[in-house]
Amino acid sequence: MKKRITLVLLLMTVVNFNLKAQEEETEDKKKFSFNGSIDAYYRVNFGAPNDENAIYPGSSFANLPGFALGMANVVASYEGAKVGFVADLVFGPRGEDAIFNSPLLRPGGSSNIVNQLYAYWNVSETVTLTFGNFNTFLGYEVISPTGNFNYSTSYLFSYGPFSHTGLKADFAISDDFSFMLAVMNPTDATEYNPNGKYAFGAQVGYKGQYLNFITDDGAFEIDFTGGFDLSDDFYLGINGAYFDNDGVGFAGGAIYPQYSTSDKFTIGLRGEYFVESGDFGAIGTGVEDSSVIAATLTGSYVVGDLTIKPELRLDSASDDAFVDTDLMPTKSLSSFVLAAIYAF
Repeated sequence: MKKRITLVLLLMTVVNFNLKAQEEETEDKKKFSFNGSIDAYYRVNFGAPNDENAIYPGSSFANLPGFALGMANVVASYEGAKVGFVADLVFGPRGEDAIFNSPLLRPGGSSNIVNQLYAYWNVSETVTLTFGNFNTFLGYEVISPTGNFNYSTSYLFSYGPFSHTGLKADFAISDDFSFMLAVMNPTDATEYNPNGKYAFGAQVGYKGQYLNFITDDGAFEIDFTGGFDLSDDFYLGINGAYFDNDGVGFAGGAIYPQYSTSDKFTIGLRGEYFVESGDFGAIGTGVEDSSVIAATLTGSYVVGDLTIKPELRLDSASDDAFVDTDLMPTKSLSSFVLAAIYAF
């Protein structure tokens, strides 16, 4: 009898252990995620070349004529209670432009596909350490088109840093107040440190408004990024930045008003002013201290996981930065983009 009872207890223990193991395995599987996006677009200039002489604004991405590819973005991540990782891979022209410095800085380097690759440790409920390659904490816009309202990008985004490799510490002081410190390789040197020098960054956040700072071998940038829900349907985003490297740099500001007419359609404007100091060379005039005003009107229509974005853009520079159809210099460029973005 005792043997039977012992056997029953043993079986119950084994069953309980297996059930617990299965529950833990299920919980672990739920922590893994796999997502990403693909995007493609059509682009045409008005009153400017669209052939082998095609021109485009001085900002990043969405600059190829006709039907063109953006990128495929695949993100695998694991989110544990204490630790986790993110592996963010990109393929295609937009991805190659985003990680432009990785193959250039690596000896004998070839094409790279790593956009982000980092691990993190939640040391406590208020402190998180992140180690590896992560997208920049400066600026309003990001590399992935799913994170931006406008499909084309701003000058402020294009000439700020894209990514960093290093160690950062995030501190959640309260529900409203946060603080971050970082030590990193030189800006955009994502695979290794080419010169033994380091960049240092900091961020102060309060109720969704962020003041960012980075210094890198004498150069520095200070940036404000934020936004406000002015109503249930109307949002206003704000970005401003100043960069200086021994008298050469830029300054600018951008506003992002967006109005939702329905659950499926939103219309938004990006209005940006960008001015260079010295021969920074972002606008492409060949003239020092040039400036540009860029207005971008974007519609966003959502069909399931697909977002369709028609976009009109006008860039007006203080000096001749573009050419017309006769290849004569001109100060302005107008263009149209139709983008399709699928997120999964």
